[in-house]
Amino acid sequence: MKAVITVIGKDRVGIIYSVTQILAKSKINILDISQTIMQDIFTMIMLVDISKNEVSFAEISDKLENLGEELGLSIRIQHEDIFNSMHRI
Repeated sequence: MKAVITVIGKDRVGIIYSVTQILAKSKINILDISQTIMQDIFTMIMLVDISKNEVSFAEISDKLENLGEELGLSIRIQHEDIFNSMHRI
């Protein structure tokens, strides 16, 4: 099963490290990643494999959301099919 993680906020050192540390500890594999900085706004989208994760989806979501609050970022995770449904034209 796959999920999409989005990260948006003011750029700062350690954003990618902080997010990927949570994923690695949860045994979540990054399949694809794209990130850019638009002026001083950091944006990142990741496609991840959650089929071998060792914690519940809700727990991962909470951890990422809490990290976002700590760093002043918006960090969200959605199941791939929900993300695709929301962004279908």
